[in-house]
Amino acid sequence: MEFTSNNLTFVIVTFNSKKVIYDCLNSLPKDFNKLIVENSSDEELKKELEQNYDKTEVILSKNVGMGAGNNLGIIKSNTKYVYVLNPDVLLKHDTIKNINNSISKLENFAILSPLSDNPQYPNYRLNFDKAQKSDVKIIYEVEEIDGYSMIINKDYFNNSVFFDEKFFMYLENVDLCLRTKKEGGKLFIITNSKVHHLGAKAVDDKHSEEIELSRNWHWMWSKIYFNKKHRGIFISSLLGLTSFVGNFLKYSICLITFNKKKNIYRTRMSGIINAFLGRQSWYRPKIN
Repeated sequence: MEFTSNNLTFVIVTFNSKKVIYDCLNSLPKDFNKLIVENSSDEELKKELEQNYDKTEVILSKNVGMGAGNNLGIIKSNTKYVYVLNPDVLLKHDTIKNINNSISKLENFAILSPLSDNPQYPNYRLNFDKAQKSDVKIIYEVEEIDGYSMIINKDYFNNSVFFDEKFFMYLENVDLCLRTKKEGGKLFIITNSKVHHLGAKAVDDKHSEEIELSRNWHWMWSKIYFNKKHRGIFISSLLGLTSFVGNFLKYSICLITFNKKKNIYRTRMSGIINAFLGRQSWYRPKIN
């Protein structure tokens, strides 16, 4: 098997990502289809991208989050395979070529990805037993793959249930990998094929303060929801209460010392409380 322009579509979810999306698109092979789900409904960006890039379609959407945005693109695509990519990720000139050279004997997979070019921040997780092995393989079966780079075999997901849309951001990829593994699906990293992830650069820097608050709220909410879903109410309550107390103490110190970080800890506590109460992940960054 190999990936070609006839069987693979790139899906990219953007939100105020004008600063990075051009470099991302420039790194992709020109003959492949690209579906961009634009979560900030930027009509000007849609016009620019569709005019300047061949085989590129921009779907305007309200801010539905990463999981729901990815699902929209996956379902909209007409190919067997979909490459879910964050807008702050760059492919190397030989990324797809090296994947194709490596997977010719791979019979089946649910999700796979190239390797991050930064060894300090691997884009996968091994279980403990496999982590003890020192052998180096080109194709490595893993337990988890980061969501910023995922090639998904749509045929494996017969019920078309991909990302859990209750997650707005964070842990939706971990949830997908865990569900896939439980159902017998295999996840692989292709170690001789690389991608470069800028990291937390998907949104324009001018919105950094508000985006940071949003990230902290959703990180807390997603952790509680994930633990409820996969580890049960007791474990999620215990971990959530510990996290709440820690953030409350930090908030109190910052309040006394007039430290602006108090807003971060207050936002985190809000995410924890809302998740405990079973409320949806409603927080949205206040960006005009």
